Amino acid sequence: MTKLNDLHKKWMGNKEYRRAHEELAPEFALSRALIQARVSAGLTQEQLAKRMETTQSVIARLESGRTRPSTQTLERLAAATKTRLIITFEPATARP
Repeated sequence: MTKLNDLHKKWMGNKEYRRAHEELAPEFALSRALIQARVSAGLTQEQLAKRMETTQSVIARLESGRTRPSTQTLERLAAATKTRLIITFEPATARP
């Protein structure tokens, strides 16, 4: 069976795939941060949903990147996971 990581490494050799992956990097980072906040708080998606007064499917869509969260939603998630939301802007790096 081929592992996803192996496929990703192979596909990164494709210019179009690599460009698309790089463009989605901020969304991947946000998804990882949402999941990490929940897991670090020791919560399941269902438990987090109850704390945020929403449904598990909403949490799943947020974590998968299918739904872009508002700042208000991110603040509710931070409160529910007992974390602090910090949003920053960094200089863009030059692309070749």
